[in-house]
Amino acid sequence: MTYLLHHLLTESAARFPDKEALRFQGTAVTYQELDQYTNQTARVLQEAGVTRGDRVGFFLNKSPASVVSIFGIMKAGGAYVPLDPAAPAKRHAYITRNCQIEVLLTSSDKLPVVTQFFEAGTPLTHIILLDEGAVGEGIGLPESVRVLSWADIEAESADTVPDVGTIETDLAYILYTSGSTGDPKGVMIAHRTIFTFVNWAFERFQVTADDRVTSHAPFHFDLSTFDLYVTIKAGGTVVLVPEKLSVFPIQVVRLLQNERITLIYMVPSILTMMINYGRLADHDLSNLRTVLFAGEVFPIKYLRQLVELIPHPEFFNLYGPTETNVCTYYHVQPHDLEASRTEPVPIGVACDNMEVFAINEDRERVTGPGEEGELWVRGSCVAQGYWGDEEKTAKGFVLNVHNPHYREMAYKTGDIVTLDEDGKNWRLIGRRDHMIKSRGYRIELGEIESALYSHPHIVEAAVIPIPDDIVGNRIKAFIVTDKAVELEAKDIKTHAIQYVPNYMVPEIIEFRDRLPKTSSGKVNRTLLAQEG
Repeated sequence: MTYLLHHLLTESAARFPDKEALRFQGTAVTYQELDQYTNQTARVLQEAGVTRGDRVGFFLNKSPASVVSIFGIMKAGGAYVPLDPAAPAKRHAYITRNCQIEVLLTSSDKLPVVTQFFEAGTPLTHIILLDEGAVGEGIGLPESVRVLSWADIEAESADTVPDVGTIETDLAYILYTSGSTGDPKGVMIAHRTIFTFVNWAFERFQVTADDRVTSHAPFHFDLSTFDLYVTIKAGGTVVLVPEKLSVFPIQVVRLLQNERITLIYMVPSILTMMINYGRLADHDLSNLRTVLFAGEVFPIKYLRQLVELIPHPEFFNLYGPTETNVCTYYHVQPHDLEASRTEPVPIGVACDNMEVFAINEDRERVTGPGEEGELWVRGSCVAQGYWGDEEKTAKGFVLNVHNPHYREMAYKTGDIVTLDEDGKNWRLIGRRDHMIKSRGYRIELGEIESALYSHPHIVEAAVIPIPDDIVGNRIKAFIVTDKAVELEAKDIKTHAIQYVPNYMVPEIIEFRDRLPKTSSGKVNRTLLAQEG
């Protein structure tokens, strides 16, 4: 029998029909309701022309509607493509063109932004609203675009959707990450691929129907797959954290208390803000049994403080790029938190059914402590490549030359690692390229520079990371203008926000008459970093 991601919901709905599957701002959706809503949504999608393998976008804030979209798309046979609500319309228009999205799930309040997709160029033919709002006059959608309402969804049968022939190697979703050429790249994940992680995490963290798990990460971020799929596999309750609340640490902490949360998975910068501003000691978090963190390095001083403030849960460091999801993990031990320690905890060992290894400059495997190499990942956890980009795929997804018996693909992470003193746990040294982490997001600095260069009066631009204990890295841009107009930092930021999400907009702007160059004529980023 083929086993697919949406079967997790179907099975839990059969076992726990009246149990809360989702909670959002004090209201609940049961497993039976969620299963039926997603069946109805899938039927509307099929009527809109969605067939097996089609990419379907959703442009929604974190809400039950976004979860309905995800499972509805997969039940219809499609692969879901989340669009970041905070990103500019031009970026979304590019994504819809890049993977040929013709059907978009959204809400009525998002329609003014959706109209901008068409101004930038998009293949959308159908828009389906997952709220009860009406399409007002003067929105500006092309007449050729068909708009379907929540009433159209409710009119459909809630019975199980007929099998459309999806198999486990078909795509479940595509997540767009920052790209070095200025355009985001879509990481393709098949059902079988994500199950490698889901099954491991379910067993390793012993998730049960009694667990209440926050969904803090946005759905265009791969951390969200744990919150959603592992919890629903167990029949637990997913507590959705709205974006407007997630930026206020004390409100997040209050939610953990009031919703009796048992397990959280967050980026270190959020946990750090909770430490500094969330008044953890004043709240009852006795239900919390497990804390998972990933996405960026967790400064040891803040991890130490977190364990001191809430000492009873187990703490785990999870590591992995979007192209593999989590591929290593480390269980934090008391000796890791000694006062004399200054370096972060290791990224640990490979998850079950995965293998990680490091390749040195001689293309040989790293075998002992102290030797550095680039981390490679092999196994069914490895993504299917980048949508529509064979060149980028060929650079990251390569033949595993260390398997002489048959052709096997591995993913080159670009992260430099070394083995710990015990020769067991991997330690992260740093990035090999321009990619950085900030607030848990993986960011390619070249994409920011491309956005800055699109300004008509910017002659040169270079972007560097400024290490920061709280967010991982802050972004600084060095700008040279043509002096035709007087530009200020706010002008640069206003321009950048049209092309990249908020978390990629440089926080610090420094104007220069010129940028330093190397002997080969390239911008001397090393010198800028030293000066920055």
